[in-house]
Amino acid sequence: MSYQTLAFTRAAGIATITLRRPASFNALDLQMSRDLLDVANICSTDRDVRCVILTGDGDKAFCAGGDIAGFVAAGDDVQRLIQDMTTNLHMAISRFTWMRAPVIAAVNGVAAGAGLSIMAFCDLAIAADTARFTSAYTRIGLTPDGSSSFFLSHLIGRRRAMELYFTNRTLSATEALDWGLVNRVVPHAELEATVRAMAGMIAENAPLTVKAVKICVGEIVKGPAAMDRALCDQVVETCFASADYVEGRRAFMEKRKPAFQGR
Repeated sequence: MSYQTLAFTRAAGIATITLRRPASFNALDLQMSRDLLDVANICSTDRDVRCVILTGDGDKAFCAGGDIAGFVAAGDDVQRLIQDMTTNLHMAISRFTWMRAPVIAAVNGVAAGAGLSIMAFCDLAIAADTARFTSAYTRIGLTPDGSSSFFLSHLIGRRRAMELYFTNRTLSATEALDWGLVNRVVPHAELEATVRAMAGMIAENAPLTVKAVKICVGEIVKGPAAMDRALCDQVVETCFASADYVEGRRAFMEKRKPAFQGR
């Protein structure tokens, strides 16, 4: 099956999902949220899939976040657009999080905003040495989505998660490794081979045992993660209705510093 915004293949027990909007740095739009949900449903029901690799197209970006240009183009319909996107994205995250096959993020470039959220929910993450990580939400007047506030807090701790959100600082691949955000950093040229080798090792394990590990670890975070997604839906919609978001998106498109008023 072909998709508009991603490539999807399955072979030897490994499913590979490649976010494919390179002209927009693989930014998340409505169609990508729909495509992600569809492949998540496939991966969660195909018993032959024993590991999933999630990566981005090209060597610049894993996913640069939400498609701000698309939000601007939506005009007064932006809140409906966001509702549709977050509904699809959060359902996809639920599928990926609770299915039996582990998900490995192969972070080939920038992971920003929603891209950071997508990377954070994965079970494992291997980054190219050229990868960069940033929240970027508060810079444009928005709040975290995609359960990143939950997953990041568990991955790197509350204080470091707050630092990322409040300062929008960018972490290098080495810093991300030091913080516990990724499992391993490798030269960009070795990323695909390294990730595929790990996926192959996982695919050779007993599927029921792998599933049991995901259940045992996942049950610890299941309730709070669901509540986080519901809360994100509410606060994201509120922020999209704010004057600060309008100013933030204008500043982003005009490549200038925003002047927020707290309204």
